Formats: sequence, structure tokens, C-alpha cells
Amino acid sequence: MADDEVRRAIDAIRRGEPAILPTDTVYGLVASPYREGPTVRLYRLKGREGAKPTALIAASVDMLFECVPELRGRAGVMARALLPGAYTLVLPNPARRYRWLTGTRPDAIGVRVPELPQQARLVTDAIGCLVATSANDPGEPAAATVAEIPQRIRDGCGAIVDIGPLAGTAATVLDLTAREPVVVREGAVPAAEALARVRSALAA
Repeated sequence: MADDEVRRAIDAIRRGEPAILPTDTVYGLVASPYREGPTVRLYRLKGREGAKPTALIAASVDMLFECVPELRGRAGVMARALLPGAYTLVLPNPARRYRWLTGTRPDAIGVRVPELPQQARLVTDAIGCLVATSANDPGEPAAATVAEIPQRIRDGCGAIVDIGPLAGTAATVLDLTAREPVVVREGAVPAAEALARVRSALAA
């Protein structure tokens, strides 16, 4: 059953359809980031405003750097200090890649390299990178189980990978585009711990 769900998710995403995957924190609504169409479908299904950014998710830091080659130098040091982990990092995007998922800040991009459950990692490895947001209504609590995901979102997806209950606390979000980091959202990992790791890495 799990293998079938993985295969259906891979096929759905390759067709340009959204899918639901487990992450290290909550269930995510994902799609292919490489073309605008799948991201637009994801936004419409969730009811997300187009001006809001959505994160790029990768199974490894190396794959993330393949998708966004400009994440070198200072940005790369900060990314490697924290990822993989339960963080969303907003990093410089000087080439303005993936304009359809960066919202009103095309020169910045949110990225995640979560410690994915095996089934979700198989899907992500097969696709490369994904655009991902929490599988919930805007402003509502994130879903720790598939049953908590709104029915209309489930019905609008090409596939669902269900591995049971997850931790249920969303990722910590840090904006690292300026000289001084900004905590956008406290989440699964204390932001103070993350900032200490970033400062240590930059000082090394």
C-alpha cells in the first residue's frame, strides 16, 4: 500500500497535479516547482493569495543547491548550518528563480530541507525539488493527520501519502536575507538555537 501511494504521488506531481505528503512536522500540500502551472493549481486549491511566498523543499542540501545554484557563500554557509532540519529559511534569490512561488519578494526564496519520512523522501528524490505549503486552510492550524486536512483539499489532490500522525508543530521560519537574521515564526525548533548555530558557522 505504501509503495502504491508513493508511486501515485510521483505520477501525480509529474502530471502537474498537487499531492499531499508527510513532512518532519505536518502534512504538506506539494507540487512541481519547475513550471508555473502546478504552483498556480496548488495556490488555488489551498486558497492562498498569489502575493504570498511558498517554500521550495528538497530532499538534501546538495539538491537544493542544484535547484538554486546562487545559494553559495554566506547563504550557503547558513543553509548548511541548519539544514536538514525543521526550518524554513528565507535566503537571497539574486537570479529571481521560481518567480511564481516567491510572492512579492522575487529576490528572496524560502527553502526547506526537512528530515523527511521515507515515503516522502522517495517522492522528493524522484522529482528533485517541490513547492510545498501546509495542507490546511489559510490561517487555520496545520494538519498533523490526513483526517485534519480539509476535504476539499484532499479531493483536489492527485495523490495522498498517509503515514499516520505527525508531530504537528510547523517549522521555524528565519529570514536570513539581511545582515541580521529575523525570526518570522517560532516553530518546531527554538529560533534562539538556530541563530546561535548560524552565528557560529559564519564565525568559523
